[in-house]
Amino acid sequence: MPHVPRVAIVPGSFDPLTNGHVDLIRRAARLFDRVVVGVLVNAGKQPLFSPDERVGLIRDVFRDLDTVEAQAFDGLLVEFARRVGAVAIVRGLRSVADFEYEEQMTLMNRHLAPAVETVSLTPDPAVSFISSRLVKEVASYGGAIDGLVPPAVAARFRDRHTSSRKQNV
Repeated sequence: MPHVPRVAIVPGSFDPLTNGHVDLIRRAARLFDRVVVGVLVNAGKQPLFSPDERVGLIRDVFRDLDTVEAQAFDGLLVEFARRVGAVAIVRGLRSVADFEYEEQMTLMNRHLAPAVETVSLTPDPAVSFISSRLVKEVASYGGAIDGLVPPAVAARFRDRHTSSRKQNV
C-alpha cells in the first residue's frame, strides 16, 4: 500500500509571526509529512501586515524546511483543510484560557469535518508568553522585539517604523 502523505494545517493570523508560532510549526513539521501554515484573511480586522506580507515572511522563515508551506485563506478552516487534503489542524495551547476557546473550536470543527482531527501542542516554556498582540504593543512603544519574533519579522518592523517616521516628518 503506497504511503499517503499526512498533511496538517497550522492556522492563524500570524500578524506578526512570533517565535512561539515558529516553535509550533517546526514541531508540527516533525509530526506530519507536510505542514500548511494557513494565514487567515479576516476582513473584520485591521492587520499590521497584509496577507501577502505574512505569507512571504512565513515562507522566508521556513525556507529551510521544504515540508512547510504558507497559504492565505478566508472562510471556514475546515473547508481550507479539505482543499489542501489535511488530516489534522494543529493548535497551540499556552494557557487555561486558550484551552476553553480551543475546546469550543475543536468541537465545532469536529462537527463540521469529522475526518479532520485537531492536535493541540503546548509551547516550549521559553516562548509560551509570546503573543502577536503583545509583540505589536511592545513595538508600538518602541520596545525591543528581538528574541520575540524571527529576525526577518523584526527587520520588517524596523522598516515599517523607519518609513512611518519619515512620513511624519
